[in-house]
Amino acid sequence: MASHVTFRQLQVFVAVARGGAVKVAAQQLSLSQSATSQALADMERQLGVVLFERLGRRLELNDAGRRLLPHAEQVLTGMTELIDAAQEPEGELRGTLHVAASATIGTYLLPMLAGRFVESHPAADLQLRLRNTQEVMRDIQRFEADLGLIEGQCTESRLVSEVWRQDEMLIVCSPQHPLAEKDLLGDSDLQAAEWILREPGSGSRAVFEASIQHHMERVKVRMELDQHEAIKQAVRAGFGLGCLSRLSVAAELARGELVALRSPLELTRSFSLVWHPERYRSPLWQAFKVFLLESE
Repeated sequence: MASHVTFRQLQVFVAVARGGAVKVAAQQLSLSQSATSQALADMERQLGVVLFERLGRRLELNDAGRRLLPHAEQVLTGMTELIDAAQEPEGELRGTLHVAASATIGTYLLPMLAGRFVESHPAADLQLRLRNTQEVMRDIQRFEADLGLIEGQCTESRLVSEVWRQDEMLIVCSPQHPLAEKDLLGDSDLQAAEWILREPGSGSRAVFEASIQHHMERVKVRMELDQHEAIKQAVRAGFGLGCLSRLSVAAELARGELVALRSPLELTRSFSLVWHPERYRSPLWQAFKVFLLESE
């Protein structure tokens, strides 16, 4: 029966899985909703399995759908690469790669690196998405991204990760803050201070919380913000201490707008690459991963 599944049915299956609705898939594929629904129903009939849980107008992959999705994507990618290979010069990398990156990486590292990669491979299309660490891992699990770049360790056992590079986080304050002139912060200073921190679920917040657990009983969080620039603005205004990557505060430190404070906290961390083992890894995927691992 499976031999009668068509390329169009596979396209519909993958589009519905990614968009969660027939309407979204129909728009993406320039089909009518009735034609899209019919293609999906025909595929399920040919395979003899139901692929989705119907929750009103929302369609969620069931166990069978999740198991078959990576195989369908692999077939579609292979067909696309076959067509591209017939049209491209030998050895040229083509295609689209969806990359999800956590905030520090996505703001201060990835744009420059992606730009360098595309300069060398102009037929490659890198689609970048900025998320927090938990959201990156969720995107990878849902097959909404091909490759993730996260701060810290991957906590999802179903995903594969590889350490990419090291990063140093710093405690920073305004030059006018009462602690700005102190040589070394003690536990009492950390306990008494008010903090401007990233939101729970971010890699930066996870590293900070892991580092402070043996130094203070409770953190006085004055603000939780999901953007580095917002945190830096609040810290510069004197509202509290921040804990951010050296990458994100290098310019402010050089201009004297922020001060880095020494403390007993261990604030080094790893940046990691993460991917789904069942997701098809195209030549473009493999080339970009090698490029990242070899980049300075």
